[in-house]
Amino acid sequence: MVGIESYAVYLPVPRLDRADVARVIGGRGKGVRPVASYDEDATTMGVAAARAALRSGGGVDSLWFATTRPAYLEKSNAATVAAAAGLAAEVAAYDLSGALRGGAGALRAGLSAGASVVVASDVRYGLPGSADEAEGADAAAALVVGPDPIAELVGTASLTSEFLDRWRIPGEVRTRTWEERFGVEEYVPLVERVVDDVLGRCELKREQIDHVVLSTPHARARASARRGFEAAQLAATDAAALGYAGAADLAVGLALALDAASPGDLVLAVSATDGADAFVFRVTERHATSGRSGLADTPPGQPVSYGDFLNWRGLLPREPARRPDVKPPVPPAARRTASWKFGFVAAQCGSCGYRNLPPRQVCLRCSASEGFEPVSMVDVPGRIATFTDDWLSESVQLPARVVAVDFEGSGRFECEMTDAVGRELAIGDRVSPTFRLASVAANGVRNYVWKVRPHLEEED
Repeated sequence: MVGIESYAVYLPVPRLDRADVARVIGGRGKGVRPVASYDEDATTMGVAAARAALRSGGGVDSLWFATTRPAYLEKSNAATVAAAAGLAAEVAAYDLSGALRGGAGALRAGLSAGASVVVASDVRYGLPGSADEAEGADAAAALVVGPDPIAELVGTASLTSEFLDRWRIPGEVRTRTWEERFGVEEYVPLVERVVDDVLGRCELKREQIDHVVLSTPHARARASARRGFEAAQLAATDAAALGYAGAADLAVGLALALDAASPGDLVLAVSATDGADAFVFRVTERHATSGRSGLADTPPGQPVSYGDFLNWRGLLPREPARRPDVKPPVPPAARRTASWKFGFVAAQCGSCGYRNLPPRQVCLRCSASEGFEPVSMVDVPGRIATFTDDWLSESVQLPARVVAVDFEGSGRFECEMTDAVGRELAIGDRVSPTFRLASVAANGVRNYVWKVRPHLEEED
């Protein structure tokens, strides 16, 4: 038996009010959508989801990472996710990048591989006023696959169909699409066929399915495909009203359905992009004691202005601080300090027990020069010791909120506090580490670092 052992969804804190967009560029907007912050990308969001899912999942031998907005081409982004998620070097990490169907492909690969973690993450946007901007959602989800599942795999089916309906040239912001009618004509029959196929293989009927996930970027095709199911079957994903999350959409929807499911329930998850993929899961008794974790680590949303959103996406550049150009990390130095840079591992002094952040050859407290032990600080909460606003920072969002943090059990670290735009800070506020971007150099090199964000009660 193989299936999903644990899962988690990560939603970024900023929320863009679609009505705010409509007031600027016209049209009508309703509701809000999650958007990645100025220091987030598909990789950092994937790390957040993976770490949350792996807390209660079993050991894994492989990681499969899917996104349509990879931070790098040629260089692996999955390797960065694996390193920052705390996985051992023996865990194989692979990228499925560029295509929306990568999300379904990663899930299929993970289920075939067995002990694995499937991570799907995407940043969705387009030109101002586009459907992708209005209907998209930035999100990530991670599914840990193994032999002791909370949702066992019952069956799968897939179809592949070659037709040009949606495309984006590498490096471009805009995604081009053919007319919606074409998508309806192609995708609705594919969904009908793959659903009939997988249900036939599983010897099930539509009315036996308790929860249905329908994932496709085509709004009209999705509306047509929904008519084959009851409203109650679609209620779990409808209630979230997040928007389309690209390569992460199938995994996010599956996690939301599992949040609403009970032991014995059947879940049908369907993705329609460049063909169609369908998965049927049966929820096991272990789900009753595992707890719901789909949105458990999601912090409360904070509004972001349309101007800031466009600035973060590089669509409305602003005058930067008058500082020298950002220097990229030096690859050999980054490699030598990988355990600190990607794993946030401190050096704990064997003489006095003080945690040195970053690791040092001489203890800051007792001046010992040997006997240090590596200690992960990723799950260690802290409190703000002091803070300031830096208007000359290299950060995209000014002012940068710079804090000195005292971690529980010892260790002080100075860094930028994220998810704090418009937030009042106070000495003593609780914070937690989070993997983010410090900067992107002119040559495209991304400087990933650990920062802190406001502490969530769910993390206790």
